[in-house]
Order: sequence, then C-alpha cells, then structure tokens
Amino acid sequence: QGLIAEPGRNTSGYRQYSTDIVEHLYFIKRAKKLGFSLKEIKELVALRDIPGVSCKEVREQAREKIAGIRRKIADLQKIENDLRALVSRCPGQGPLKKCPIIGPMEIPVPGEEK
Repeated sequence: QGLIAEPGRNTSGYRQYSTDIVEHLYFIKRAKKLGFSLKEIKELVALRDIPGVSCKEVREQAREKIAGIRRKIADLQKIENDLRALVSRCPGQGPLKKCPIIGPMEIPVPGEEK
C-alpha cells in the first residue's frame, strides 16, 4: 500500500526494520483500530512530512472520523430497533410463509434502493 518504506535485508535475506519503521507500523496499526482506512492513514502520514502543518489539520480529520462513526452508530441502532420490532412480533412457531420477520423483508420500503 506504500505506507512504509521497503526495509533492508541482512545477508541471510531477512528483512531488517529500523526503529522508525517499527514505530510507523505501530502508528498504522493503532490508526486502523481507531477506524481510519488505509487511504486516511496515508493522508495522516503525508501530513507529517509537510512543513508548517499543525495539529489543527489532524484534529479536523479526527473530528470527521468521529462524525462518520456517529452516523454508523445511528444507522446500526436503527437496524437494531427495526430487527427487535420484527423479533417481538414473531411467535417463534408456525409456517415460514406467515413469519412476521420474513414477510416485511419482501415488501419494498419507499425511498429504499432496489
């Protein structure tokens, strides 16, 4: 992905990672755990190499990430609520054709993509 420099190799052919590369790998791993995509991580790494860049730019990217996470959480909560409503209507017995979980999923929802 071009996120780290190609490490050198010793005489046996094993890769030799410098301390800088190892720290960079930790940064990438931590950023991924925080939800940043590889593209976003690449952008964050590029910011480090631009003279005069302050924390403000990184802070803004982190705020955008938080906003995206909040949107995903809201979407997941809606999905959970919709699914809970379907489960609460299902008696757990009877023919599948009359299942209150399956039936509503076959009906198109206005505004939803096909």
